[in-house]
Amino acid sequence: MARAAFRDLLERKGWLLADGATGTNLFMKGLESGYPPELWNDEKPDVIRWLHQGFIDAGCDLILTNSFGGNRHRLKLHKAHDRVAELNEKAARIAGELARKAERPVIVAGSVGPTGEIFDTAGGTLPYEDGVAAFAEQIAALAEGGIDVVWIETMSAKEEVAAAVEAARQVAPDLPVVATMSFDTNGRTMMGVTPADYARFAGELKLDACGSNCGTGAPDLLVAVLDMTGAAADALVVAKANAGVPEFVDGEIVYSGTVELAGKYARLAADAGARIIGGCCGNGFAHMRAMAAALEGYEPQERPTVERVVEVLGPLTQNQGRKCAVHGHDHGGDDGNGGGRRRRRRRR
Repeated sequence: MARAAFRDLLERKGWLLADGATGTNLFMKGLESGYPPELWNDEKPDVIRWLHQGFIDAGCDLILTNSFGGNRHRLKLHKAHDRVAELNEKAARIAGELARKAERPVIVAGSVGPTGEIFDTAGGTLPYEDGVAAFAEQIAALAEGGIDVVWIETMSAKEEVAAAVEAARQVAPDLPVVATMSFDTNGRTMMGVTPADYARFAGELKLDACGSNCGTGAPDLLVAVLDMTGAAADALVVAKANAGVPEFVDGEIVYSGTVELAGKYARLAADAGARIIGGCCGNGFAHMRAMAAALEGYEPQERPTVERVVEVLGPLTQNQGRKCAVHGHDHGGDDGNGGGRRRRRRRR
């Protein structure tokens, strides 16, 4: 089947279901902690095909390439910085091959994660121009491989989002650009950006879509979505939440979010104004099937309150500064640019 355009498919359906976790599912196939999954595009392409096909079969409209850490700074940690073009192009081609074979339209989004460095404008050592160059190298390879959308994700700093967006428009000017941040530090990113602040910034960048992914659990992410849609009512917003909170059980990481809760989360995300809904860490094929079933034919209901989110999905895991009438917890502020130390992210 011919691939559909991102905007056309969204307008036709009204919403899109994005895929679930990459790392969580690859760990099930033997990926070791700390090993770059991008190398599996070359070493174990059949496993990457299994990942993408599983999400397509679960009903996902949009799949992310296995390229989250595929920039030169990340790959340098594994002496693979000279393989950026090869690994990213392969990631795009593997996903594209399966999208073309699907019996319905499937969008291929080129996953672009953070460099793992702090920009010099924020007190780090990476010059902004070098960040743009690193992202441009990666995105050019993804575009050569045939992606439909540039998907910048799990960002913490506005300057890094800006660098990635600038790079995308340099090397792939015809592709839509989506960018999500992770609000995992008391309702802000680790560099102090709030959801409302980011929604306004995304408007300045004229992104095709913006939103939140990863972070902590689904309740916290939906609070961020509410803040974003409240600050920018016309924004096309992405909600890609973790499946609950990770816990060690018998030596393995297990996420607390159930398949049943996944469907409830998807409907609440739609109610909150998100139009691209999916999962991040901990979400497997069963979670995505539940989301697909919950969203099919669903008409968004009244915009939920924070209290309603907590009632349906459980308590928030962060102290975000907003009082909840249900549990008396604090649930988050609206704006500001407070500090925060940025830890290095590895996987979504």
